[in-house]
Amino acid sequence: MVILLGSMGYVGQLFGQYFDRKGVAWTGISGRSFDLGAKDAILQTLKDSKATAVVNCAGYTGKPNVDACELDKGNCLDGNAVLPSAIREICGDLGIPWGHVSSGCIFALERPGGGGWREDDAPNFSFRHPPCSFYSGTKALGEEVLGYREVETSGADWPSWQHESEAEGYVWRLRIPFDQNDSPRNYLSKVQRYENLLQARNSLSQLEDFIAACWACFEKQVPFGIYNVTNPGSVTTSEVVDLIVKHGANNKDYKFFDNEEEFMAKAAKTPRSNCVLDTSKLEGVGINMRPVHEALDWSLQNWRPEA
Repeated sequence: MVILLGSMGYVGQLFGQYFDRKGVAWTGISGRSFDLGAKDAILQTLKDSKATAVVNCAGYTGKPNVDACELDKGNCLDGNAVLPSAIREICGDLGIPWGHVSSGCIFALERPGGGGWREDDAPNFSFRHPPCSFYSGTKALGEEVLGYREVETSGADWPSWQHESEAEGYVWRLRIPFDQNDSPRNYLSKVQRYENLLQARNSLSQLEDFIAACWACFEKQVPFGIYNVTNPGSVTTSEVVDLIVKHGANNKDYKFFDNEEEFMAKAAKTPRSNCVLDTSKLEGVGINMRPVHEALDWSLQNWRPEA
């Protein structure tokens, strides 16, 4: 029996659909009904349900985008940092393995010297390494409070994460989710609806691939810890636009900001994370996702406009 926290959210609903297709028994709990002050009641709920695993999709992203987090910092902090810590404590008390949907938005750009950021790299778009959005800061803090790694905080310009502790769960880093279904939360939908776009290079996560890879961690019993769960490779905004036009999903005249400074001046209240993540750790445990361009092609070939 899997307990799915945040089952009514964008990613949580798709996890539920995946479990239904796989024949996995599960019970959903809405993130809004998960009272941070009711640990004893939550612990009893997991006991009564005889839960064998917990998947946490609950969190605070802000609507319509992360700018909203700047206006609701209390709930953002609770949802992205306090909540994961509470869940880990409860699962630890009961000896239940669990997985937590985190975010790759705790990094900016690429590693010094090139290549994607690895799981043993320190977040460089966080409260420890500003500037960052409040959302990204809380997601980085959420990983830190889980205690799956120790962090070196002095003596270097680029503090590095130290050895992973003995963890009883997974941290899955999602990055700019998309799939074939038109939705306000879908990156492909956002690209089509924004008036102007920012040119940037990013790693992305195709949602069906992401969820299958997350669940494979349990099925294959891979080592606990943090995993970048993104489709291998990276893509620029203009490449995504070219694919949208190629597949006829939307043929509008796409316009771009001249630079990030113009984007910040005209369209954003807080800095955005644009980054590339390394996926070799996930591949090293035998879990493979489609290359990002292949996943984008498939999603746009099967595009389902919102009714």
